Amino acid sequence: MTPQNSGTTASLATLAATELVSLYASRAISPVEVTRAVLERAEAKQAELNCFWAIDTAGALEAAKASEQRWSAGEPLGAIDGVPATIKENVALAGFSQPSGTAAKFDAPPATADGPLAARLKESGGVIFGITVMPDYGMLSSGVSSLHGITRSPWNPAWTVGGSSGGAGAAAAAGVGPLHSGSDIGGSLRLPATWLGLVTLKPSAGRVAVDPPYMGRVAGPLTRTVDDAALMMSIMTRPDIRDYTSLGQQTLDWSDIHYSKPDAAMNGKKIAFHLEGGAGLPTDPEVAAAIQDAVNHFAAAGAEITEIAPPMTEQYLDDLDMFLRVRSLADFEALSQERQAMVLPFIQDWVLAGQGVTGVESLRHYQSIQSMRDSTVRNTAAYDLVLSAASPVAAFPAEWPMPSNDAATSLHHIAYTAPYNFSEQPASTLNCGFTVDGRPIGLQIAGRRYDDLEVMRASHWYEQTRPTSAAPAWPL
Repeated sequence: MTPQNSGTTASLATLAATELVSLYASRAISPVEVTRAVLERAEAKQAELNCFWAIDTAGALEAAKASEQRWSAGEPLGAIDGVPATIKENVALAGFSQPSGTAAKFDAPPATADGPLAARLKESGGVIFGITVMPDYGMLSSGVSSLHGITRSPWNPAWTVGGSSGGAGAAAAAGVGPLHSGSDIGGSLRLPATWLGLVTLKPSAGRVAVDPPYMGRVAGPLTRTVDDAALMMSIMTRPDIRDYTSLGQQTLDWSDIHYSKPDAAMNGKKIAFHLEGGAGLPTDPEVAAAIQDAVNHFAAAGAEITEIAPPMTEQYLDDLDMFLRVRSLADFEALSQERQAMVLPFIQDWVLAGQGVTGVESLRHYQSIQSMRDSTVRNTAAYDLVLSAASPVAAFPAEWPMPSNDAATSLHHIAYTAPYNFSEQPASTLNCGFTVDGRPIGLQIAGRRYDDLEVMRASHWYEQTRPTSAAPAWPL
């Protein structure tokens, strides 16, 4: 395959996945050429941002060469054949270890088989070139790790990348290839997306297979465009027996995310919104103002807008926090004292607050989570979509483990995101504005359970119609 118009190395690395597939099909560029450009950019950005656990140069080039041969023969393996992609550190990739961001697992053995997500990407010809970092055990909304150090934002190295899918978010925002994946149990996709100006979808529970499954846990894409997120979802949603909560074989058409009549797309839509989280950190006025502007944008397009109470309450948030502390305490106490000392001190403080919680108390916390789930579903059922912030605050200092920088209030920023994990409803995030000092602000769009495509349609409509001032101008 001979490239006809390759452009610069940097431009190749930052092309969207949808563009790459079209260019491969026309023989305008080669998967090998693109992969080399992405690998070059990955090495350069790693030195600046610290976003990769591993960069698999040899494996990526081998996969790219195989893809080039398939495209030359007119026989691509799947919808993302030859497209560079990354996976998060907690997803198994054969030959690479999964230390989960903590120094306590620095010597974790390499995986012997691909996890569900890695397997799906490879089956469709995706070129997995990197494994992105995460904070200790994925229990921080930042890029702070006892194993990796600090991951920094391409927008400004002084700002956080969010977490726990922070490495993936940093790579996506830096234009190191188009497709990046992460996971989310309380906001770990949407928080990096909101603090980095990205697009993500936290899908309905069971939509994407994870191993091991856990209440609230999902996997999803982190990309620069809604079309790329949808393309990635078309691959990620194939079933895998290792996830016993999987929805199995699915028939959603992920290319069907463009309203046939964009000018009338919002006519008759019943859309709810709320400008406060209901618990935890107060919402920054700049964040609330950007969300209100987005709500007004939907209203001006014909949507029927209703303000509702937020799904989260102080009791729900406190109970969820303690439930997760006790869950993590079980993992922490399974370590030797020597290994415990390797865990990030902030995580140690957070986990140890769960000591002394009784089984009866933990069951009460669990039941409170179920009540939150019930309340969220009931209070949003009348609406096609719910608009809100994804975070009450914009990006905070990169060195802080959490927005409050205090283990006692560690989860006080997830009031907007967590309800939709446990109600199992889909929720996207995409950029809707900036603070005065240039920090991105993310709009969360939530939908009814299993109505992932409608969430993506609304996200695409907003992406295409939002004011120019709300669209990211990506850092170089």
